[in-house]
Parts: sequence; structure tokens; C-alpha cells
Amino acid sequence: MDVRARPGRPFPLGMVLRDGGANVAVYSTVAESVELCLFDENGAETRVVLPGRDDGIWHAFVPGLAAGQQYGFRVHSPWDPGTGLRGNPNKLLLDPYARAISGEVTFAAAAYGYDAADPGRPSALDSAGVMPRSVLVEPFDRRALGPRPGHHRSDSVIYEIHVKGFTARHPGVPPELRGTYAGLAHPAAVNHLRRLGVTAVELLPVHHHVSEPFLAGRGLTNYWGYNTIGYLAPHAEYSAAVRAGRVGGQAAEFRDMVAALHEAGIEVILDVVYNHTAEGDANGPTISFRGLDNATYYRLDPQDPARYVDTSGCGNALNVGDPTCLRLIMDSLRYWVTEMGVDGFRFDLAPSLARQDGSFSRLAAFFDLVWQDPVIAQVKLIAEPWDVGQGDSYDVGRFPPGWSEWNGRFRDTVRDLWRSHDGLLPDLATRLAGSSDLYGPRRRGPDASINLVTVHDGFTLTDLVSYDGKHNEANTEHNRDGTDDNRSWNCGFEGASTDPVVTALRDRQRRAMLSTLLLARGVPLLLGGDEFGRTQDGNNNAYCQDNPITWFDWSTVDESLCDFTAALIALRHAHPALRRRGYPVDPEAMRWFRPDGVAMTGADWADPANKTIAMVVSGTLEADLDDDGMPMLDDDLAVLINAWWEPVTFQLGWANGAPSVIESDSYDPSRSGTKVDGSVVLGPRSVVLLRCG
Repeated sequence: MDVRARPGRPFPLGMVLRDGGANVAVYSTVAESVELCLFDENGAETRVVLPGRDDGIWHAFVPGLAAGQQYGFRVHSPWDPGTGLRGNPNKLLLDPYARAISGEVTFAAAAYGYDAADPGRPSALDSAGVMPRSVLVEPFDRRALGPRPGHHRSDSVIYEIHVKGFTARHPGVPPELRGTYAGLAHPAAVNHLRRLGVTAVELLPVHHHVSEPFLAGRGLTNYWGYNTIGYLAPHAEYSAAVRAGRVGGQAAEFRDMVAALHEAGIEVILDVVYNHTAEGDANGPTISFRGLDNATYYRLDPQDPARYVDTSGCGNALNVGDPTCLRLIMDSLRYWVTEMGVDGFRFDLAPSLARQDGSFSRLAAFFDLVWQDPVIAQVKLIAEPWDVGQGDSYDVGRFPPGWSEWNGRFRDTVRDLWRSHDGLLPDLATRLAGSSDLYGPRRRGPDASINLVTVHDGFTLTDLVSYDGKHNEANTEHNRDGTDDNRSWNCGFEGASTDPVVTALRDRQRRAMLSTLLLARGVPLLLGGDEFGRTQDGNNNAYCQDNPITWFDWSTVDESLCDFTAALIALRHAHPALRRRGYPVDPEAMRWFRPDGVAMTGADWADPANKTIAMVVSGTLEADLDDDGMPMLDDDLAVLINAWWEPVTFQLGWANGAPSVIESDSYDPSRSGTKVDGSVVLGPRSVVLLRCG
């Protein structure tokens, strides 16, 4: 390949097509020179020295390059791990700004920057044969993105799924599209989302990721994908285009998927992992960042720069105190919004992004950049508000304005309530009302709370009511992995059961928890498959199971549970009183009653055995404004909860003598639409929504 290069432009970073060729730019302050490595269809490599350098950015313009070109970098820089320098030109490096990636990491000796026989010395083995390659892709016309659904946070119902697992066994999706972006965009998949009425899908990581070598040795793989190596590249395995041989086709396919979901009124939220990368600790492979500029992209131990600070539990942590690393994160976020069309992000182990000086800080540079960015500040930002930092790893309620958070307090309280623990009523009421204790003090509203009962990490809803303990034997770690704090109850029998008494109780428990989730203020997050009874056979840490354990089994859909879930979501959409954007100021806007119809007293709240309550919400005393500036008025509603194991009669004195209508009953769904006058009987362990007369 005859290639001639001249100095190009330092921005944008990465490789982009322009003027009959491509501009390439890559950052490294430690490099003495940088080579662009171009690969032809036969894998032959041509190396081109980047002639331009501006403020640590090496760049060139290379004429004649076209979409589909595979490439990488070699960086000539010092090797001195004791000072944080890990340069090795024998290692082919991915472009941090690659829009697509082809191939996989093979964890042979050549994949590592150090010599296995003497880790203090650089490896002389060339890694080109065991490394993936960056791919040049066609630019997108941003004007073709079309309108976004634009759902307000308070009006959202989020549905968490894995791109592959959702359609890997879907009978209505053509075999060649199953488990892909195109499969998720297929009408058979979209129709299920429409049937439910969810407003957004939250996708487990779709940034290009690699698995860990210890899993490969056990015949497993990192299925969840929390091991990122390409922050601008859709994961290639989920692409039907790549399966068909179109190198780099994953980028356009992902964008088409977003467009199809938008057309159905469904937003796309990405689960993103900006806390660590797939290169792991000092013993890990050299794939990209480590070989480009180790100290720029990673937090090094100031006492021993040969070691990494680790707030992720995965071996390293991105250096969010460095402006270049922060620029990569912000450029990546902006790319997914402006060029790929996504509507928001869920940040894995989000406190790590606020640890520029070690401790979590609401004044961290990352938060400032997000708040000031005209693109990112307008999308949905969701934090997983815990990591493995020292001393302040659990940061629920501490994130700044504009952010929502996974509410672990909601999850724990709801799980404990429905397994009959005592003393939960005050906290339950706070969670039902939007967790004002967590978000109110900083002038945030109920939509800062992402309410959840189950997510990918842990039991499914069906397993939550079927197992007292985890059953992770398939992970080949002798059931030692995964949490033991499941807060689950097997309803009297461990595992799958055909006993009608046990199965009926489990059905009621599932409906009660779904009702609690979908009728509470805040933003509900529904784990995909919970609506139809998906099980992982008691595995509460299925991160490594890319097989039927995690894939949706569409042949076992519980249609009645699915209908019940869809009806609850429809009620939520129909009643703005359930999704107010602020906390009530008027004390009459939200009231609390005992089953005898008397307002709750201090003694009632303090009674640890109390497991029944009525939350009565006014539809008129306080109302949000719609897009036309008109008040969003509603009927008065009552959420009645009986977590007792016997029936309880609720007196409806607060309804002023007018008849009410049962909108939903988790114990007996057939009662929906029934009028009640004066009182209503709640079955054991049940939730009822009343529309008050």
C-alpha cells in the first residue's frame, strides 16, 4: 500500500473522512513518535508516521482512504512502569475515538505490554495478530435523525434489557437478526414494548467491550459488557451487518435501531462504563489507553505509579482529574447524542466520575462539564450512586441538579415489606411519596428517584419470590460469587414449584411488587422480562452467562402477568397525580390513613408491627402544567397497601361518602372497574389503586 501523509488537523480526535481522504488525530504527551497502521483486506500492515503535532495531539491527513479501512496505532514512548510509563511500539493500539471496531482480543502473550518472564521489561512480541482493529466509518447526516420522543423524566417508564438477550430466542424476529440491533428494531420486538407502554429502553452496555481471560478459560464470557474498550463504537457482536460481513456496519445499524424505536415513541438510554476500561490492572493487556498515555487516562497510585487506583473493583479507574480523559468522556457522550440519536445515559458506578481528588465531590469537574454542555445537560442523566471507593462509596441523594439516581433505598424497603419485615411503614411512605428525604433538601424533585425492585444485577422478580438463596453454580465459582443480601422469600419452597398454593402466592407477590413500583412517585425502572415471569433459575450474578439462562424465553410468557403490568403502566400514564414533578406543599395534597379511615398518628407510624396504610393523593390541590401551560388535573387517588398475610377491610371515610372505583387490585385483578362504597376489602399481601368519587 503506497501511502503518503501530510500534517492534518488536531481536531476532531480519531479518524474521520474529509476532502478525498481521512484526517487522523490521537493524543499522547509521552510519545516520541506515533505510527498509523493501515491494514488491507489480507491483513498486511502499512505504517505511516504521523507528521503533525500540536499540544500532545499527533495528526495527519491521509489521501485516498475510504470507509471500511481498518487501522491502529503504534506509539514510540518510554517504558518505565515505576514512573507510570508503559510505552511499547510492539503493541498495536486501538483508537480511543474509533467509531467501529473489528475483531477480538486474543489473550496470548503478545497481548501484554510486559515480558511474561520479566514483568519489569517490555515485551518484544508483536501484538497485531491478537488485537482488534479500529474501523473508519461513513459520517452521518445529523439532520436525518428526525424528532425525538422527548418524554419528561416524570412521565417516563424505563425498561432495562440486554440487546442480545431480548431477541436471541424471539420467534417473531428472523433468525439472522436475533440478538442484534436490527433485531431490537424489528416490529416483533418493538410491538412488545408498545404493548407494555414503556417510554424508554435502558440498554446494558453497547460500547465495544471485551471479555476477561479468566472467563474464557472456564468457557464463559462477559455477557453484561461492563468491560469497555471503545467509547464511541457500538459493540460489533450485536450487529447483523457485521455478521453478514460488512465491516464497520454496526454504526449505521445502531443508528437505524434508535430511529425505529423513536418512531414508536420509545427513547434509548445507554448504560455506560466510564469508571474503568478492559485493560484491567498492571497485569492486564495493552489494548489502547495504557500504551497511548498511561498516566493521562488512568489514576495511578501516587505512592507507587506502577499500580492503579481502583474504585471499580475491575483493576483500574479512569483519570477524571485529567482534562484529556474528561474530554474523551464528554466527546463520547456528545457523539452518542448528536450522531447516534440516544436520549440519555445511566452511569455505572457513577461516584467514580466525581473522584478527581480521591473523594466524591458534587463540585467535581465532570459535573461542571455536564451542567454547562448545551447537548448533554438536556438529556436524561442517571447515576448508579455507589462504587467501591473508600469511605463514601454509597452516595444516594448526593448527586447535583439535573441527575436522577437508582434508588437503592426504595428497592430494599419494598423487598423487605413484601417479605413481612417489621418497622418499615415510615420509610415505605417516604419512598411511595418520591423520597423527599433524599432529594428534597437539594431542591430536586421526585423524578430524581429512579425507583427499582429488580435490575440485571441480582434476582429477577420471579426468582425474588422463588429462592431464599442464590444458585450461581453455573458461574463455576462454587456459588461464592454474587451477593447474599437478596432480601428474597421463596414463599415456602426453594426453586420452581408446581404446588398451586405456592405458585398462587408467588403470583400475588409479583403483582404486589409491580404495583408498588409502578404506583409510587418517582421514575419506575422495570427489569425486562419481569412482566412475564422470566427466571434465571436463581442465578443472581449472571454476568457471564451468554446462553438461555439470561436470554428471554418467549415460549413461557405469562400473558396474565404481562397484561397486569401493561394495565398498571397505562394507569400511570393516565393519572398525572401519580407522577407529579414536585413534592406536595399543601398538607392536604397527600394524606395518610389507617384502615379504619382515621388519619395516621405518631403512634401508628411508630408501631413496628403496622403493615397497612392508605396514601390518598389529591388530583386538584396541586397540579403540574402541561406543554400548553394548563394544569394537569386528575381525580383523587388512593393507594392502599396490605402487607399483612390476612385480609384487611379499609374504610373510605376520606372519600366523603362518594363511591370509588377499583382501578387495580394485585390480589384479584378481575376486580378492576368495580365500584365500592364506604369500604373495600384488601386480600392478603396486596395493593389496590382506587379512583375516588
